[in-house]
Amino acid sequence: MGVIVANVLAIFRKELQGYFASPLAYIVASIFWLLSGFFFIVILLGPEGIIQQAAAQDQLGVPTPPIDIAYEFLRFFLGVLGSLALFVLPILSMGLYAEERKRGTLELLATSPLTNWAVAVGKLLGVLTFFITMVLPLMVYEAVALNTANPPVQPAVPLLAHAGLFLLAASILSLGMFISSLTDSTILAAILTFGLMLFLWVIDSIAKSIGGPVGEALGHLSLLENYNNLVQGVLDTSSIVLFASYIVLGVFLTAQSIDALRFQRS
Repeated sequence: MGVIVANVLAIFRKELQGYFASPLAYIVASIFWLLSGFFFIVILLGPEGIIQQAAAQDQLGVPTPPIDIAYEFLRFFLGVLGSLALFVLPILSMGLYAEERKRGTLELLATSPLTNWAVAVGKLLGVLTFFITMVLPLMVYEAVALNTANPPVQPAVPLLAHAGLFLLAASILSLGMFISSLTDSTILAAILTFGLMLFLWVIDSIAKSIGGPVGEALGHLSLLENYNNLVQGVLDTSSIVLFASYIVLGVFLTAQSIDALRFQRS
């Protein structure tokens, strides 16, 4: 067991160092921060932002429940981050195995003593850690904004919302890693991953149009619906199980893909 953990950590460090040394990763992070900062300001302070809506409601004396600015801001902003992740994460995952195929090192990896599961888990942890590093500065901005809320925001709500974002990211990255293991084209891997994630993102709309038991079953596969449950502060165990299932499925399929290559080379 200790050897497996050591192997996972070795792959994890290698992947994480690769991302911090990659110009593309910094470009992706910069665009992500730029767009996130823009939406942060627009949602909170923009002309149609939450604060302006609450102020207009008070001035007009509209007889509606008061707007919980902190909660609404968190819900809208995390929704935006989830949508941005749909575009950013396929780019981060596209080279996890495709680059190994292109450089011809995947064969060495497939025939090495390392288990396929250890390699897949290590790679997934590396890219997920890089994404979490991208989100951490945004969490600081959120904490500053939410610190002024009256009444104070319960810490469990933003923590659960961000846990949902990281589970969503791990799910997308895990499935994207599997797709990356099937091709030596990073662009193709990114496009296929984005297409699959977009399908899983809107599958709840498809499920509603189908209806019946089939539609209900498809609705449970939706990334958007289950992500929204956690962002809204609902500790839904079925959503957590679904994300965990996507993560395990991606790692399993990746391990099987590399195992097939190992069998082919032997």
